[in-house]
Amino acid sequence: MKIESLLFGAIFVFLLIVGFIYALMTHFAEFAGGVPLALVAGLALMITTYLWVTGRRVGPRPEDRQDAEIHEGAGDQGFFSPWSWWPISLGAACAISVLGVAIAFWLVPIGAAFAIIGLLGWVFEYSRGDHSH
Repeated sequence: MKIESLLFGAIFVFLLIVGFIYALMTHFAEFAGGVPLALVAGLALMITTYLWVTGRRVGPRPEDRQDAEIHEGAGDQGFFSPWSWWPISLGAACAISVLGVAIAFWLVPIGAAFAIIGLLGWVFEYSRGDHSH
């Protein structure tokens, strides 16, 4: 994960520099450009930190080593629920929330309530019923 953390670190530095230059060019009077660039730089820093910490904890993957063989990356890469309907309901709830921001703000709490229900259903999908572990 060293390459990924370096990539997002470079994005962080680039956005920070561009945001500062933008703020200088507008004499710190316009907040519609410099502030979002700084916020996106902060998001890139969070991803950089996560990847760096995870890379130190997990160690080098086969993709990170020059002497790795193809068969070292074979096998299960994780568990993904094949027949889950919860992502669709969560996407619809997020669409309702965004529609509420664009059209009528009273839709936002309704979308947020559906999003909480969808997220809880997705997280606890294998903790109840026939598929419980």
